[in-house]
Amino acid sequence: MGVVALKWQGWLVALVFVAGLLVFAPLGLYVWAGGAPAARPAGSARDDVRISGCRIDPASRRVVASVEAVNRFPGPGAYVVTVEFRDHPTPDPGGGQASGPDRAAASGSAGAPDRAPGAAADRVADPVVAPAAGVSGSAAPAVMGPQVLVRIPGVRAGAAEHADVLGPVWPPATVPWCGIAAADFTLAP
Repeated sequence: MGVVALKWQGWLVALVFVAGLLVFAPLGLYVWAGGAPAARPAGSARDDVRISGCRIDPASRRVVASVEAVNRFPGPGAYVVTVEFRDHPTPDPGGGQASGPDRAAASGSAGAPDRAPGAAADRVADPVVAPAAGVSGSAAPAVMGPQVLVRIPGVRAGAAEHADVLGPVWPPATVPWCGIAAADFTLAP
């Protein structure tokens, strides 16, 4: 009788082990296959935002920058954008030239010959602003203009959202320059 009882105990252990595999193996595969949500590469949010317009509000004399964010990430989320306002574009660190559309206007090769260089439409910036102060290779720290944060929530994947950013009161007889100083993207919960 002792040998028969040990034989049944072995079968019972094997049966419990197989049942455990049948229950927990799919759960383990599900967790393993799901993994962590995809992480967005650092700095890629800056490529998704741009300044689409820079003007002075005639009533208040404040600068208004139009920001456009196009979500190129598979999930919905929100952008936090730092917009910078200046009275001149930022020079490139290497050549002392203007950046973006201002470079074309300064060299005389602007795409629209009917506009004067330096007109408000030519002063809309690339999503690139000068390196931060203290970057190696720059002789003097970059002069920063007034900056404003704007949050663009609820940007669906592949969709474009717009926001207007109200800047400082602008002095008369100067044309504003608007640019993206920084941008950050967070996934919607």
